[in-house]
Amino acid sequence: MEFDNPLCIHDVYMRQALEQARLAFEAEEVPVGAVIVHEGRVIAAAHNQRETLHDPTAHAEMIALTQAAEALGSWRLLDCTLYVTLEPCPMCAGAVVQARLPAVVYGASDAKAGACHTLYQITNDSRLNHQASVLGGVLAGDCQAVLREFFAIQRRQGKK
Repeated sequence: MEFDNPLCIHDVYMRQALEQARLAFEAEEVPVGAVIVHEGRVIAAAHNQRETLHDPTAHAEMIALTQAAEALGSWRLLDCTLYVTLEPCPMCAGAVVQARLPAVVYGASDAKAGACHTLYQITNDSRLNHQASVLGGVLAGDCQAVLREFFAIQRRQGKK
């Protein structure tokens, strides 16, 4: 899948992912949000819930992938696009490949765990059975700002 949507469409969906990130922020979760779009319709929306669920795999992307698979009645998420506020980590990038998701759009790059462009390129590794097109930097400033604010508060409180 190519990114034939105008950037303003990506902005619309990324803003919805940012709404999810803000929900995570309010729940004292690392503020990452994700939405999955199928044929112009949001079929999944999630945010990080690792603390809430006591589950190391409860990343926004993983929860959204599960919701999308349920919505479509298939684990193959063909013709879908994942919008996420932070570049997916290796676990989430691997799940994108396993779900056959053709496209990922992310906001902020992740210098510590980014697995689409920054540290690894799991989503476009030709040795794997599937690849996804990736577009990074959509509303990156807004996505970075919510993360910076969250971690500044956490540091002031001596939590992270």
